[in-house]
Amino acid sequence: MNASAPVSPEKLVVVDDHPLFREALSGSIKAHLPDCEVHAVGSFEKLQALLDERADLDLVLLDLHLPGNHGLSGLAWLRGHYPALPVILVSAHDDADIIQRALADGAAGFLSKSAESGLIIEAIDQVMAGETWVPDGMHSVPGDPDQTELARRVGELTPQQYRILLMLGEGLLNKQIAWELDITEATVKAHMTAIMRKLGVHNRTQAVTLFNRLDVGRQDWQ
Repeated sequence: MNASAPVSPEKLVVVDDHPLFREALSGSIKAHLPDCEVHAVGSFEKLQALLDERADLDLVLLDLHLPGNHGLSGLAWLRGHYPALPVILVSAHDDADIIQRALADGAAGFLSKSAESGLIIEAIDQVMAGETWVPDGMHSVPGDPDQTELARRVGELTPQQYRILLMLGEGLLNKQIAWELDITEATVKAHMTAIMRKLGVHNRTQAVTLFNRLDVGRQDWQ
């Protein structure tokens, strides 16, 4: 390979809860990058499990509106736990404000779900070369310091703490969370104490309010 050749990922993961889009995007990448090992999962929790098993992934293509990915919270968590792993956000809604926030919070790129396959591969090549991929006419701007600090704090949560905070945001009570996760209420309360300490808040209402600041376009979730 000569020096000018693009750097292609050896292993990447496509994260999207819509099977048809997930399979289409994975297939398109495989067609253009036949030597790349492409994983595909349908939830943020499955992504966390995959990363726990496969720390050698080169790239994540993450659906912005994904169950378990509360707006930009998933990006914040990934940046906190895997700072060297580039993340390209993928969305059907390419609002300029959302794109700017995503880039400011550490996304390596932002792709529209309507992008042609050639453009997707171009974005992947550019991100793998250490550059940031942005749609035409867009540019990265400095982020809000408060938002950046919030993203850093969310990035400190353990996977279990992150799931519990998501459930709190959905309005679940401690006993419901305990049942869903097959743990005791006492364990939930212990996690809540740790969550509030990491977020710098004093009660669950403040925790949820702060967490919701990472939400974007929730009305578009499906």
